[in-house]
Amino acid sequence: MKHLSEEFWASRYVAGTTGWDLGEVSPPIKAYIDQLTDKSIRILIPGCGNGYEAEYLWNQGFENVHVIDLAKEPLENLQKRCPGIPSGQLHQGDFFDHSGEYDLIFEQTMFCAIDPVLRQKYADKVHELLVPNGKLVGVLFDRHFDGGPPYGGDKEEYVTYFSAFEKVKMEPCYNSIAPRQGSELFINLVKSEK
Repeated sequence: MKHLSEEFWASRYVAGTTGWDLGEVSPPIKAYIDQLTDKSIRILIPGCGNGYEAEYLWNQGFENVHVIDLAKEPLENLQKRCPGIPSGQLHQGDFFDHSGEYDLIFEQTMFCAIDPVLRQKYADKVHELLVPNGKLVGVLFDRHFDGGPPYGGDKEEYVTYFSAFEKVKMEPCYNSIAPRQGSELFINLVKSEK
């Protein structure tokens, strides 16, 4: 699992080999954010990369936005673009070691970047971090890749990981960027009230 190391990801940022980086907020996530009205909710973006989703949230008035990434470079990039975000909300470290309580967790690129053997652990960790009725929202690849990262998959596989959630909604994205049209699922999973 060499890909889940700070050194691996830091080297990708330093070398500029960040093919997953859209340079802007992901359109399906932006559309979801634009529907949110409660700006006090606690939000986490794991494996945030350069944090365009966090930047967009911050600029829309969501002040309780937390991000986590193994590498420090993308967190520094986000801090430069959004100097108002408190440094205590920029977490460098392993998502699986993170603690906290969140109303909403956004999935943009982390799930497809980790070794597939860690997918159940990811689903369990997200479930642990969410408060009752909390949501996991975002995009997953709906296609397979040779090698990785990224690592792909399909809805049939993904639903098996999220059985602890009360509501599991996974549908083809209608508003993906052009290169990803037809190869992304929009997910909206709700943790039970218990």
